[in-house]
Amino acid sequence: MAPRPFWKGYLKLSLVSCPVAMTPATSEGEKVRFHTLNQKTGNRIRAQYVDAVTQAPLDDDDAAKGFARGENDYLILEDEELEAVQLESTKTIDIDVFVPSDEVGWIWYDKPHYLVPDGRVGEEAFGVIRDAMASTGTVGIARLVLYHRERAVLIKPRDAGMVVWTLHYGDEVRDPDLYFKPSDSDSPADARKLVKQLIEQRTSTWDPAMVRDPVQERLLDIIAAKKKGRAKRAAPRAKEDKPGNVVNIMDALRRSLGKSRQ
Repeated sequence: MAPRPFWKGYLKLSLVSCPVAMTPATSEGEKVRFHTLNQKTGNRIRAQYVDAVTQAPLDDDDAAKGFARGENDYLILEDEELEAVQLESTKTIDIDVFVPSDEVGWIWYDKPHYLVPDGRVGEEAFGVIRDAMASTGTVGIARLVLYHRERAVLIKPRDAGMVVWTLHYGDEVRDPDLYFKPSDSDSPADARKLVKQLIEQRTSTWDPAMVRDPVQERLLDIIAAKKKGRAKRAAPRAKEDKPGNVVNIMDALRRSLGKSRQ
């Protein structure tokens, strides 16, 4: 059964709007999580804010947002000042502009959410907007308050619904030109040919099992054994093969192709 939506509101395009519901497309609910305990008593440990100078515990009402303007010098912002810069509506995805979908590189994408119509009354308008974006190869850009923060979002059609991606802000993505320097030499054609053969040998259809979490699986085995009252010794980790210095790339590629055929 699909989980309950964590957000409900409206999708709006000019004068067209429809009620929608949104759910995170990914989940960490099945991940093994640990609590920090007092080993002597077995009780959980409670975290508490304290004043860094006086060491006195801090009441919730005394907490404030501060911007560092110097060493040990902070500018306090009031709640009213912070609220004044927020979006007027936190329940409407108002599409501001459309852009070709292939112009937004993957590096801008942050967290995906499934978006569906909330009830039959909005299905027609939702479907018209979705299908029009799909036929024009465009995605919508909007702004939305999610996770207690205003975010830029990208709305992308997918199957019978849409995916809302939160986007990284412009100052969060580093300029790749600072890292990817152009090379003065081209890669050898014969080496590229062998690498293409190696890629073809190792090409397969996508399977979610390719990105399974082996650490999670081993932890679940240990926890299950402890629940039954017996200790399960963790299997020793396999020794990692450390790559050596490549002396001759052609010899290394030929050996790799031979190993793949075995």
